[in-house]
Amino acid sequence: MAAEIVNPRSDSNTDNSTDNSTDSATDEPFDPAFALHRGGKMAVQSTVPIRDKDDLSLAYTPGVAKVCSAIAENPELVHDYTWKSQVVAVVTDGTAVLGLGDIGPEASLPVMEGKAILFKQFGGVDAVPIALATTDADEIVETVVRLAPSFGGVNLEDISAPRCFEIERKLKERLDIPVFHDDQHGTAVVTLAALRNAAKLSGRTLGDLRGVISGAGAAGVAIAKFLLEAGLGDVAVADRKGVVSRDREDLTDVKRELAELTNRAGISGPLETALVGADVFIGVSGGTVPESAVASMAPGAFVFAMANPDPEVHPDIAHKYAAVVATGRSDYPNQINNVLAFPGIFAGALQVRASRITEGMKIAAANALADVVGDELAADYVIPSPFDERVAPAVTAAVAAAARAEGVARR
Repeated sequence: MAAEIVNPRSDSNTDNSTDNSTDSATDEPFDPAFALHRGGKMAVQSTVPIRDKDDLSLAYTPGVAKVCSAIAENPELVHDYTWKSQVVAVVTDGTAVLGLGDIGPEASLPVMEGKAILFKQFGGVDAVPIALATTDADEIVETVVRLAPSFGGVNLEDISAPRCFEIERKLKERLDIPVFHDDQHGTAVVTLAALRNAAKLSGRTLGDLRGVISGAGAAGVAIAKFLLEAGLGDVAVADRKGVVSRDREDLTDVKRELAELTNRAGISGPLETALVGADVFIGVSGGTVPESAVASMAPGAFVFAMANPDPEVHPDIAHKYAAVVATGRSDYPNQINNVLAFPGIFAGALQVRASRITEGMKIAAANALADVVGDELAADYVIPSPFDERVAPAVTAAVAAAARAEGVARR
């Protein structure tokens, strides 16, 4: 029986209005966040009617046996006669949830449900939250590999670095469906789109820019690699101990690789040193960057301070020195939000039954996202709103076309 995941509160008869009463279960003051989450944010709904015995005989036995037999003879038919090609597994171990850190699989479920309904709302893609009771990288890989026959793609979510790199790499090696760690690549795609438009606004190209990234975790590493792939002139990445450079002896394997790819200027020392004369600041770490360091950046610089809820550089300070300012928050212009990327990327990949998501597909997604802004480009509008209805179709079409061009599409 086909089914789709829906928001259980989409029923027009549901009243979500708020008041000043108390929660009957806890006697605590009313909190709309808890009220919305009670009972979960999603459910499964049939897409076919079962009104009588004839419907039942088609949706289940004996009719379903014919379909099962056909798929057994030709496994490719699973894409036509089940929901496999339109559903994504949202997989986490709960070790890096939002800014809350390692809170465990149960506590991660509200976020995974939220991710699933964003897939549906913004990309028309069904998604199933899967929170795993293990943090062992090999166990996570084996579990996902065994679950994979039920899904058309895998979205890894809120898994801490550096295990997230290993898990994604091993799953890509073993699966022939898209595997995408959104904390890495979704962030990188949206960042590139915003940076492209910021550069365009200032009459420069990516190759003219030197960037500095605060944070060498999943997002920071992915953004650095992706921006260099897209043609950024240079980028230095800083962790808690300073700029990641070849002369440091305390680097993990991931950071050693990063040191080989980045920091062509050979900068060493603290983040503040790298910011002197830099054209771009990208924050994915939390913490606070001193105003003096922001002031030392090149004229016409861009500040993308994306930590939530407190940006590394407050927008009021950033605007004193930067030509373009972006954050991760929805209450300021230029929100760098992953929801601009992952629904359309998966929709495009699933549409053509791509075997994987390539660098070219991600760059195509970033370019399409940047192009949505079009002639409206301005300092306070270098990236579209998540609610811009042009976004998902544009990204979907671009990703599907890139998959075909790169030979990873199977239909």
